[in-house]
Amino acid sequence: MFKRLPGDEARNLVSTTPDTAVVFRPAVVQTPAFITLVIYAWRFVSALVCTLWRHPVACAVPVALGALWALYGWPLAASVLGLVVLALLGWAFIARDSFARLVGWRLLAWWRLMAVYRRHWQAVMDVSGLARRIHGRAYMPRLVKVQCDGWADRITVRMLDGQAVKDWTDRTDNLAQGFGTVSCRVALIKGGRLMLTFPRSDPLAEPIPALPIPDEPSVGPVEIGKQEDGRPLKLKVHGTHVLIAGATGAGKGSFLWDTIRGLLPAMRAGLVEVWALDPKLMELSFGRELFQGRYAADPADCADLLDEAVSVMQKRAARFSGLQRSHTPTVEDPFVLVLVDEVAFLTAYQPDKQLRQRISAALATLATQGRSVGVGVMAALQDPRKEVMNIRNLFPDKIALRLDESEQVDMVLGDGARDRGALADHISPVHELGAGVAYMRLETSPEPVRVRAAYVSDDDIREMVALFTERGEAA
Repeated sequence: MFKRLPGDEARNLVSTTPDTAVVFRPAVVQTPAFITLVIYAWRFVSALVCTLWRHPVACAVPVALGALWALYGWPLAASVLGLVVLALLGWAFIARDSFARLVGWRLLAWWRLMAVYRRHWQAVMDVSGLARRIHGRAYMPRLVKVQCDGWADRITVRMLDGQAVKDWTDRTDNLAQGFGTVSCRVALIKGGRLMLTFPRSDPLAEPIPALPIPDEPSVGPVEIGKQEDGRPLKLKVHGTHVLIAGATGAGKGSFLWDTIRGLLPAMRAGLVEVWALDPKLMELSFGRELFQGRYAADPADCADLLDEAVSVMQKRAARFSGLQRSHTPTVEDPFVLVLVDEVAFLTAYQPDKQLRQRISAALATLATQGRSVGVGVMAALQDPRKEVMNIRNLFPDKIALRLDESEQVDMVLGDGARDRGALADHISPVHELGAGVAYMRLETSPEPVRVRAAYVSDDDIREMVALFTERGEAA
């Protein structure tokens, strides 16, 4: 009835004693000690070669000091070590940037690798469910390397065969808590490899004062703040459209006024015109002199101004047809930037249906045809739902400030943005901590970037108006 099995005979599995567990003891094959030693020796040699290949400097230093000690005694070795340490300290004080780039961040990366990530790697992978055990064998994602800079650790990871990026994005909280950081972001480098970013500090914790007005007129990317890695934040406005979404008090006005501030020299030179739609009568009205009559607050006036922008766009398209495919700002054909504060009031909450349809049609026309002829739209709103703003996908560049719900993040930045670390719903509601902080997703890069716009105060706006009107009167 039973076939012969390895180990005990099949009849030994049958027991007539009640409540007796059936025990199967398979045959054990003894591995010769010589083969075991060969396996361990091979693992040791391969690990040694990998260590020498990956960390040549770190391995060469102790070997050189040991050789000096053995050949010439410990005083010479200690003297050489002291000279090297003094030289590194002098380098760090004299040229801090180059020292950090070539030595400092690499030492920190090695320390973080050994003290944090490699030490806790197996436990975090097991608890978070990213490791797998199949038929008694453990499969672990591979920690490839660690890179550090001034604000974050970047971990390159090789996924298990068959794993998906979503398996990791669903466990960002587990990874962040496991390695002692406040957040974790996941980005796909190439097939099978991920980049995990663990911030160590927050360069955007403090408000940024208004940036200096540029000296030279330009419609190129305007500097409006700072990115999370400390680099300047430059926003492209010419040749694109920008959608800004955020709850009340999130700092949408900072992005609007920083853009105007960066374009002010070009506005004085006649290369840029800013047309403002301000249905709330609170934000853009403070500097209405900057718009040279292209300002509207009443919904009917807003519709007329948008129709005028469409007319300018269509006339340019007729003149450019067959001659040029992109716009170069000139005094005759300046770049026109249409600023719309609280666009939802005009497209969704406007009680006049005909006016609402007229405004929506004009915005859609500008968003689909305007950027190639030098007409751009920058729109700000609080509620990013589709029924409120049904043309949000026509904006190539999107900015999400503090939002009330996690679902709204993907509404603004696109599907999967929150899984990749755009936690706009976690931005602090405290004005000093969270105003102006946002996640930005550009047309040229699908990965969301955390940024903070500079704060333009009322006095800064008055200064801009005075400077603009003074130059206008002088001209």
